[in-house]
Amino acid sequence: MAGSQAVRGPSETGGPLLLTCGPVTTSQSVKDAMVRDLGSRDAGFRALNREVLGRLAEVANASGTHVAVPVPGSATLAVEAMLTTLVPRTGKVLLLVNGVRGERAKRICLVAGRRIAVHEMREEMPPDLEALDGALRADPTITHVFVVHCETASGMLNPVAGIADVVATHGRRLLIDGASAFGALPLDAASTAFDAVAAASDRCLEGVPGLGFVICREASLAQARGNAASLALDLHDQWQHLATTGRYRFTPPTQVIAALHQALGELQAEGGQPGRGRRYAQNCKVLIEGMRALGFRPLLPDRLQSPTVVAFRMPKAERFLFQDFCDKLKARGYVIDPGTHGLFGCFHVGCIGRLDAGNIEGAVSAVAGVLAELGIKSLASAA
Repeated sequence: MAGSQAVRGPSETGGPLLLTCGPVTTSQSVKDAMVRDLGSRDAGFRALNREVLGRLAEVANASGTHVAVPVPGSATLAVEAMLTTLVPRTGKVLLLVNGVRGERAKRICLVAGRRIAVHEMREEMPPDLEALDGALRADPTITHVFVVHCETASGMLNPVAGIADVVATHGRRLLIDGASAFGALPLDAASTAFDAVAAASDRCLEGVPGLGFVICREASLAQARGNAASLALDLHDQWQHLATTGRYRFTPPTQVIAALHQALGELQAEGGQPGRGRRYAQNCKVLIEGMRALGFRPLLPDRLQSPTVVAFRMPKAERFLFQDFCDKLKARGYVIDPGTHGLFGCFHVGCIGRLDAGNIEGAVSAVAGVLAELGIKSLASAA
């Protein structure tokens, strides 16, 4: 608009802070790592890529037993590569579904022609370990179990360690969608038996979008030749090609990988997964306490709440129009996902990315300002 002046946002680069589940706000140094052009077959890039893949396995304490296989694209592409490569055409996967990512995995398996069984819960309920045990006892044809570590839309923290114990007791194999958890929530291959975990370069690793990856048990990956339902998403073929040539089969996102190299260094400097998890947990605590004080109600009880994303029930106040709320919040320098999800009519707010408790306090203050602008004095009686 003529004569208008842009308001500088609170991020390092003057834009808004992203309180979303991905992409996330990144550090200036991660952004700077993308400035150089890199040749995908250059020896320097190949060395950098090897270091990135090695560090990814280290995040899950999986070096020596697992290998990280890159899948250019999103976390969903990595999940699809994991399911369609590691579950053989004669296999059967039990899907633990309590949210949108579990539903997406179900669609992936159906499109790929993989046999499935489904244990489905409401979005605010975790998987029942006794029911899982019973399902595995009742159906010996189940070869794999799939679980989402943290359901992105609801913030549900699923009991991965307990699920892994049940799956291992029955001699089956566990596959994990770690998109909104990897790098922030504990996952230790030495104590939690899993065949693979899929995630991506953004979200809790605080890189930029563009590189998915699957950390696979090497012995299981070696048995997966010929399983894949797709050429581009064949983890076995990608693994073997990298191992023998040092190069990707198809053009990799070189700048994204350079940014991830920097982001992994920053993760290590923060104290690794425990350090990052503590920061996110503090972000989450400040967010929930601040939003509750304004009258917003979290979907989940604290015992089921992950520290990475929080779902809030949509207020019923007459003047609360959600898109208007999002637009006014963005004008104050904070972006949340403008979509709603589920039967509960919730919206979610991310606690991840290069954010600290002070940033979250600023966001809560901005929410209070928006409510005042909308003429809403209190949500306590409306939420």
